Amino acid sequence: MIDGGREQVSGGGTQAGSLLSIADLSLEQVSAVLQQGDALAAEAHRERVARLDGRKVALLFYESSTRTRTSFELAAKSLGAMTTLVSDKSSSIEKGESLHDTGVTLRALGAECIILRSNFSGAPEVLARSTGLPVLNAGDGMHEHPSQALLDLRTMLEWFGTEPTGLSADTLRGKVVVITGDIRHSRVARSNARLLPRLGARVILCGPVELLPEEALSLAPGLEVERDFERALRQADVAMMLRVQRERLAGLELDVNSYVRDYQLHGRRLAEFGPGALVMHPGPMVRGLEITSDVADGAQSRIERQVTHGLQVRMALLCRALGCGESAGEVRA
Repeated sequence: MIDGGREQVSGGGTQAGSLLSIADLSLEQVSAVLQQGDALAAEAHRERVARLDGRKVALLFYESSTRTRTSFELAAKSLGAMTTLVSDKSSSIEKGESLHDTGVTLRALGAECIILRSNFSGAPEVLARSTGLPVLNAGDGMHEHPSQALLDLRTMLEWFGTEPTGLSADTLRGKVVVITGDIRHSRVARSNARLLPRLGARVILCGPVELLPEEALSLAPGLEVERDFERALRQADVAMMLRVQRERLAGLELDVNSYVRDYQLHGRRLAEFGPGALVMHPGPMVRGLEITSDVADGAQSRIERQVTHGLQVRMALLCRALGCGESAGEVRA
């Protein structure tokens, strides 16, 4: 299913400050989060670490992660919070403990906010209702990855020389974002596809039918599907490449060599069809498959800036969840 099979759970009982879906945020709130992220990054260390001094944040990760987990952990510690990491390999989760029981146990131990990555779509909503705590969705199944969409937007705005103030339906008017790769399984693609059109961007989804079914058009109004990567790239202001998720390819008839031939972003293709396009990738990259090293490390790439903006955005989301003062901007819902 292109919607990731997300469990439908009502918002009733969800703690203010949670971020379960990018749809939870108005454009005004998106703007506030991005502005506060910038302000926190510029703030003196002594002031910043006092914001969540002594507060307790739990990172509950049912899937492996490098960037998102480390980014959230460093964001919490940069604000002075105490963190604990709970993974499925080092806890009672491995023994079959339910998400509900794990969540209420963390709450009983003093956790005030839970950052959750789960292979089950809808799990953050279940956890928020079970615990009554603010929950930040760090990726749930094939559903969404809202903080990634926020850091991606911040990176685009920087590239275009646009401040993250007063975001509106015209902020990205006239800009074309091409998202290429395994969109069928990508929560990053879903969150971006649901955010960027609200800012006026034209979003083109690109990939073979095995990784991009036509039903992807139902993710958000105004999306387009283009099978010819070079035709799409010729229109692109932003080329967002996605990893081909080998672990999710069981049962799909996809020839990897054909994918590389038709959809890989390499130097010659970028120079000919997208010489001015911003190159992005949420990571982890498979160099030599969806993207080549000369492009990933080239002048048009802002992949490292995405990671930097991730730290800023996640500090702001923790402030929104736990409330950490007004001098860097108040962003609570």
